[in-house]
Amino acid sequence: MNAVEFSIAPPTSDEERILVVAPTDKDAALCRTILRDAGMSAMVCSDVRSVCDEVKIGAGAALLTEEAIMLPGIDALIAELQAQPAWSDLPMIVLTREGADSELALGLLRTLANVTLLERPVRVSTLVSALQSALRARRRQYQIRAHIEHNEQVAESLKREAQQKDEFLAMLAHELRNPLAPIMNALELWTPDVDVETARWANTLMKRQVNHIVHLVDDLMDISRIMRGRIQLQLESVEIASAIHHAIDEAKPILTTQQQHFTLSLPSEPIYVMADEHRLSQIVSNLLTNAAKYTNPGGKVELKAERCDGFVEVSVCDTGIGIAPEMLERIFEPFAQISASLDRSRGGLGIGLALVRRLVEMQGGTVKARSEGPGSGSEFVFRLPVVVQKPPKPTHAWTPTSMPTRRVLVVDDNLAAAITLGKMLTQFWGHEVAMAHDGPAAIEKAIAQRPDVALLDIGLPGLSGYEVAQRLRAMPEFADTLLIALTGYGQDEDRRHSLEAGFDDHLVKPVSVTMLEDVLRRERVHRG
Repeated sequence: MNAVEFSIAPPTSDEERILVVAPTDKDAALCRTILRDAGMSAMVCSDVRSVCDEVKIGAGAALLTEEAIMLPGIDALIAELQAQPAWSDLPMIVLTREGADSELALGLLRTLANVTLLERPVRVSTLVSALQSALRARRRQYQIRAHIEHNEQVAESLKREAQQKDEFLAMLAHELRNPLAPIMNALELWTPDVDVETARWANTLMKRQVNHIVHLVDDLMDISRIMRGRIQLQLESVEIASAIHHAIDEAKPILTTQQQHFTLSLPSEPIYVMADEHRLSQIVSNLLTNAAKYTNPGGKVELKAERCDGFVEVSVCDTGIGIAPEMLERIFEPFAQISASLDRSRGGLGIGLALVRRLVEMQGGTVKARSEGPGSGSEFVFRLPVVVQKPPKPTHAWTPTSMPTRRVLVVDDNLAAAITLGKMLTQFWGHEVAMAHDGPAAIEKAIAQRPDVALLDIGLPGLSGYEVAQRLRAMPEFADTLLIALTGYGQDEDRRHSLEAGFDDHLVKPVSVTMLEDVLRRERVHRG
């Protein structure tokens, strides 16, 4: 997460004032002049009650004569000073009459701890020195106040973060259970004597739910990488309408389920932007999905793109639940939710819009949210700079292509993952597949099979994938074996560990068939 910035207000000019109560206007004017020449600000008060009022506004110290504390209102001032916050202890300097100590002044000294008595006549330098010392002490009190306020803000921030974390974990559990429930139900129906139609239906359902889980995990990984500045974009000239259509295909299931009226408005001429096509589609898809989630069935969702002064402006507008004014900025923060209610029917982890903002900004654009408030719908608009037109690259549907048969060792302690991967390798390309499910067995199988390619998980029982790779690389007979880490660990540090252990590449689960096909065609390139 981004570092939280706290705002601590410095002392105001009022809080540096010396409040003065003098017996005569002449004395008051003299005090003001002396303090001004010493670089201090004086506020002359007509009586003690005025001091009481000014203390509420702010003061650095108070200067009173003994005659002033005999005036009506001194009890109110004492009560005001005794009610100060724990950090505050306003310094008071009382100029006493010459001779015996006044019982009233001594009483004030006993009642209020921060009182200094100066006997008249007092030298100007002594008075100025006493007031400067009082101000320095007052400024230290302000520093304590600032420290307390900072700690309170930190505590509030930590409390808010803890609450967001708890809400996020609850939502994550909910979002993971949602697809797991139909997967479990489909598995219960998939008995040995299941009919073809039910099997096909269960297969389609489980694929869809697994893709949903993969999307959740990808979003979590994306927000983690983006927040640490470790995501790289493949920028190229992209036709905005093409990216939008891909996004609509991704969001269509939820729009259809919600039975919402979806309208699309695109410019008649192609508009190109310098962007990562996959991430651009992800931005639009996240906005469409968000609009669909927070719009009731039968509501309207509109997507519009238009050219505006050298930019393309894409907006997603809905008739949904709307956004409160104070949430229009916060809604782009990671894990922020419009509502923290127990109703989880809307779904989502609170990271989709955070991803939108980061991805838009990384591609040179801006994004903002608009809403008239709860119940009034919302609109999300992002802008990207337009670039010179460039024809898009043709795309083709993937089909397996023939390649020489290779010996492939699949090592994964997840039996289902190993078996399904093995079936793909044999059915799509006809490779000879051997399997192992722990580190020691992987080495035994490798020695027996002498594979051309080994696809190894990292978190294996017995020996880790790193250790297996290191031991195989130490044997001359595996010098030309292509070692590929196929794992759920996808951080930069994990990739570095893989290369150091002797792997030739590091793939993160789930891997696409196109990437798998590309890997299987490679020959090992020996490094230095």
